[in-house]
Amino acid sequence: MSGWLQAFLWGLLAGSALVIGAAFGFFLRLPQRLIAGIMAVGAGVLISALSFELMEEAARQGGVLSSSIGFLLGAVVYSAANVALAHHGAKHRKRSGTQQRDEAGDSGLAIAVGALLDGIPESMAIGMSLLAGKGVSMIAVIAIFLSNLPEGLSSASGMKKAKRSAKYVFGVWSIIALLSGAAAWVGYVAFAGASPALVATITAVAAGAILAMLSDTMMPEASAGSHNLTGILTVMGFLAAFALSNAE
Repeated sequence: MSGWLQAFLWGLLAGSALVIGAAFGFFLRLPQRLIAGIMAVGAGVLISALSFELMEEAARQGGVLSSSIGFLLGAVVYSAANVALAHHGAKHRKRSGTQQRDEAGDSGLAIAVGALLDGIPESMAIGMSLLAGKGVSMIAVIAIFLSNLPEGLSSASGMKKAKRSAKYVFGVWSIIALLSGAAAWVGYVAFAGASPALVATITAVAAGAILAMLSDTMMPEASAGSHNLTGILTVMGFLAAFALSNAE
């Protein structure tokens, strides 16, 4: 199977967790504390993946300086885009409570764009992991899949409380899943002939954007609902991904 097709399919697989999570969030009445707890575990998984699968590899290939610059750049670019979307009603796109309902208005498009913004960096990282010639980073795919489940779950729960229709909710997440595959494809194709140093820098950019996304959108939901358990649940998620990384 060609590399670009593998990249697309792995990205689509990871993105499909958003649709699965959305189905749980939309059709089941789950306690907000449970949703927040799952979000905390997902955040821990993603922190581990960006630490050991993305930044560690970026530093090994491109050096600490270029990786650090890329990491900061990714965080700055994501944060700037997130601020702009927040002003259009997408600030609480991953909240499971009534926050989306309170700011709903005409925020539908902003929420959809925000969901896409959240998924692009991690999907591109999946595609770029194939460039090393050792196959896809299964740890990255598993970690992103596991973190996408609570993202879709929490956001869809909030969308339902904001009176979004099932057509809207599943339309958004299905499109984001397809675009996740496309982003992984872009990550592979756009940098297929690039130097290892450039790939390392772009990988670090993706890692910085992912960490900024965690801080801005996932952790607020996790800490709001699970209270004193947030820390231990995040650590459990981190350790699960860390164990998988070392098992590989």
